[in-house]
Amino acid sequence: MTSGKTVKLVLYEVLQFAALTVPIFVIMERFACLIRDVKGRDPTAYWLVVAASLAYVTSVTLLVWAPLKYVILKQQNCITEITQWRPTALAYLILCTLPCFAILIASSKVQVDSGHRLDHFSELPVSLVLFSLICVDITERLRPCKLIGQSDSLDPDFDIQGPVLTHLEQVPTISNQLHPDEGQNGLTPGSPEAKNVSTSGRWQHYAGSTIHSTVSSRVPSTAYLYSSSSRHRSYSGNLGFLWRRDGRLEVFVDSFLFWLDTVEMMRVAGEPSIFYSAWVFPVYILSFLSTLRMVITPHNPLMSCAGVALQDFPFFIVRVALIVVFGYVTPVLYPLKNVLVSLMFIYFTFLTRLRIFRRQSMF
Repeated sequence: MTSGKTVKLVLYEVLQFAALTVPIFVIMERFACLIRDVKGRDPTAYWLVVAASLAYVTSVTLLVWAPLKYVILKQQNCITEITQWRPTALAYLILCTLPCFAILIASSKVQVDSGHRLDHFSELPVSLVLFSLICVDITERLRPCKLIGQSDSLDPDFDIQGPVLTHLEQVPTISNQLHPDEGQNGLTPGSPEAKNVSTSGRWQHYAGSTIHSTVSSRVPSTAYLYSSSSRHRSYSGNLGFLWRRDGRLEVFVDSFLFWLDTVEMMRVAGEPSIFYSAWVFPVYILSFLSTLRMVITPHNPLMSCAGVALQDFPFFIVRVALIVVFGYVTPVLYPLKNVLVSLMFIYFTFLTRLRIFRRQSMF
């Protein structure tokens, strides 16, 4: 009987291979129809483009995609040591996303040079390319997770909102807080009072009260933790399903939100006034550069820097230029998001390290 891991592996590989081939076939077929119409309904041009697409998909599958998948599945040493980026995502961007974007730009160039406006590839091809890109991203994120049962990455039964004790500091002793020339009772070692006074009474009470107050100020209240856990248990009633969380569902939501800015930029490129102009080149080029963020693993610290360098800052420049030239072809919300993210990245990454911003008395 086939195991669940084998079924999941076959399902993921079929989905990724479909995401690799289907966008290329759809865009190339539409581009073939465009070439046929430009050439005066010549069927030869149509079948040449279709044959080129078949040859390309067959070549990249046999020469690149299949050997790469074999090496990854066999867990070779060169692959197991890669933990900060995803080879499958990089191969997909080079083999599928880059050719699709190149065909979209070529379709615009062909129509502008011939003086025709037959097809601006607005809806189906662009949406299919982006949806396939998102599917590959989701399958790579869900690969370590189970498809049935509860999620391993997030425990829904332990979700206490509030302060949690994650770090313990060493409590300074009383002798460290006293003056180095003083003894246990605030007296110098040479004084006769320091020699005769017993430390069994007042010293023990003083030390115990000080240590107790120090520790209690650092550790969260036990009653608060009990109240938080009891409040969490109250969610397990008839409407307890409303408070359940699953990491696999969050992967789907995060992936679509992750690509939302790129989707909007591609929508702007589909506007006829932009698609049939020279502005289509920087829009598609910057859109492809923003997809390179998929190569980095999701929780890599480099992701924030790559997001600003590859998406937010270039997108802000292009969107402002498009608004100036073509009017409000894109909502103002997106350039505001780009500039705020860029400025906050510069502030929290660089400016907060300066001495003037490290003063505790400012905020």
